[in-house]
Amino acid sequence: MMPELPEMETYKNLLQLKIAGYTIKSVEVNREKSINIAVSKFTNELVNNKITQIHRRGKHLIFDLSNGKKLLLHLMLGGLMYIESDGNTISRTKQVILNFGTQSLCFIGLRLGYLHLLSSEQVEEELSDLGPEPLQPSFTIQAFEKLIESKRGMLKTTLIDQHFLAGIGNCYSDEICFASELLPTRTFDTLDATQVNKLYKSITSVLQEAIQVGGYIEQPLFREDQLTGGYNQICKVYDREGESCVRCNSQIVREEISSKKTFFCPNCQI
Repeated sequence: MMPELPEMETYKNLLQLKIAGYTIKSVEVNREKSINIAVSKFTNELVNNKITQIHRRGKHLIFDLSNGKKLLLHLMLGGLMYIESDGNTISRTKQVILNFGTQSLCFIGLRLGYLHLLSSEQVEEELSDLGPEPLQPSFTIQAFEKLIESKRGMLKTTLIDQHFLAGIGNCYSDEICFASELLPTRTFDTLDATQVNKLYKSITSVLQEAIQVGGYIEQPLFREDQLTGGYNQICKVYDREGESCVRCNSQIVREEISSKKTFFCPNCQI
């Protein structure tokens, strides 16, 4: 699975507490394709710099460095992070390791993902084509109505389009459709005003709830991490094929929509 907005927001909040303000003592790169410049240059730029602040944009994390540069992270499919400390290690192949002395931040599963060292302008350029952030105050019902006024596509394929909205992927698009009682195959031009309003409220409520319980990634970020992965217990439809719908007791079904596995209740979603 690919980490989505709630997973990356959880990572951001926990990393801000665990590593912000700490100086990078050493860097280990085990897969050169995971970074964007020569290993020696990457290492020289990072060592003796602090990570001052961590931000999220869509499914990306941005690590601000004290030298003014930034690290742009996209975990993509299967990517994870883990903080090792006090002899507590994770037995996974680590593509990049940032060592802070007493603890190390490990980037795992970066086969498709990347950790790029960029300037502020380069980061801005990289992220310029992303859609609005669905949890920003500026994402009002009026902004949403304007966003969809010319949309004709299916809810599923549109919700996961990062140019439309930033951060929603396979799991939460299905959960949002379920919360709004709409089939993921419905198209935007068939929705009435009440359904549009319900869809808007579902986007914000599902994402906020998922953040509160730490998203769906099962691997904790560090040994004492009790937050990460809590959404697995309250997920309503995603990966629940054949189980009973929590709302109407019908059976959850799975279909492929534009090559994406999609879960929904064929009875109470219309």
